[in-house]
Amino acid sequence: MFESLVDKINGAFKKFKNKGKLTEADVKEGMREIKLALLEADVNFKVVRDFVKTVSERAVGTDVLESLMPAQQIVKIVNEELVNLMGGTQTKLAIASKPPTIIMMVGLQGAGKTTHCGKLAGMYKKQHKRPLLVACDVYRPAAIKQLQVVGEQLEIPVFTLEGSTNPVEIAKAGLAHAEKYGHDMVFIDTAGRLQIDEVMMGELCDIKAEVNPTEILLVVDAMTGQVAVDVAGTFNDMLDITGVILTKLDGDTRGGAALSVRYITGKPIKFVGTGEKLDNIEPFYPDRMASRILGMGDVLSLIEKAEAAYDEKQAAELEKKIRDSSFSLSDFLDQFQQIKKMGSMEQLLGMMPGVNHAALKDAKIDERQIARMEAIIYSMTQEERDKPEIISASRKKRIAAGSGNTVEEVNRLLKQFDQTKRLMKQFAGGNFGMGGKRFGKKKIRFR
Repeated sequence: MFESLVDKINGAFKKFKNKGKLTEADVKEGMREIKLALLEADVNFKVVRDFVKTVSERAVGTDVLESLMPAQQIVKIVNEELVNLMGGTQTKLAIASKPPTIIMMVGLQGAGKTTHCGKLAGMYKKQHKRPLLVACDVYRPAAIKQLQVVGEQLEIPVFTLEGSTNPVEIAKAGLAHAEKYGHDMVFIDTAGRLQIDEVMMGELCDIKAEVNPTEILLVVDAMTGQVAVDVAGTFNDMLDITGVILTKLDGDTRGGAALSVRYITGKPIKFVGTGEKLDNIEPFYPDRMASRILGMGDVLSLIEKAEAAYDEKQAAELEKKIRDSSFSLSDFLDQFQQIKKMGSMEQLLGMMPGVNHAALKDAKIDERQIARMEAIIYSMTQEERDKPEIISASRKKRIAAGSGNTVEEVNRLLKQFDQTKRLMKQFAGGNFGMGGKRFGKKKIRFR
């Protein structure tokens, strides 16, 4: 996500940083590079024009050019204007004062609407809501079945109306079902088309009039770039959408749609899809996204992912095991499995400040290595996992054969375990303490 944009904007910033004082000509040259970077990232031309104009006007002010560190001032201005461009602050989903909250999902076919209908319902289920999925796509083959499969995986009920091909009737019946059985959130999956047409829009307007949704969320494929912006504008004109979900943001190295949709429609991006798994959905934070674009990382999102993967009880148990030297290979494996829940290594590294995105692009992060480690540890007896020191040469051969690996790989794993154990012991006994060190209002735990 934003690979080329991050690299090119940082290239422009380097030119600023190489000079102690800046002139208007320096700013103009740097902004020209930023303008080209935004256009190449498929950001809408009107958006680029207004953005560059605003930043330039602020950047050539005397308080910037005559300051001791004008380059840092310009980075600050670009960051602030990027945040403003994407909406300023996070916009949360509106919750109805009287349940149920009705979320109507709209969009073109192939944008990921059905999947994200389930993803969003799953997110709110974790927040102790009682969601219901309503299958109103009666046109696309297997659309209802797809929603049922998603619902089954998330353990969320799916409402269908046997024999009906009228989406308005199904939506109305689904709402009545939710009220009867105490569902406090209703997610309506509507039909998409390969392109916008009058019949499609008329049908969506009829559903809106019948159920009076709390939110109308447009699901847009970020990889379609300018098309995504055009689609968002048309849907907003017809339906007066309340927000946008950008999907496939993990697959779009340009990211132009994320920078254009809010400006063109005036409606906030509320969520982003970051992968294929059903928990790969995140609230959209303009300030965090701006930090990623400028190569500053996204530490807050990284912390939240860690907090979601770990709980206090697990952390306390792990701390105790490290302190009394009972940290085992089973615990070692559990730590890697927890990291897997947080996302791919590329995603996690991309959130860390100071990571060289150009180098990261060429780095080969082998996700299969964790699978090999799992196989090796699962091939051990419980006694071997608890007491790795008893693993002799003959045991290593047996473990290697049982896991489909070599003895060298078994030795490598045991060495990694030993190094990790010693490092964690140092943290546990050092000044940091396993209780964590407080940064602002966040408490960071070393786990």
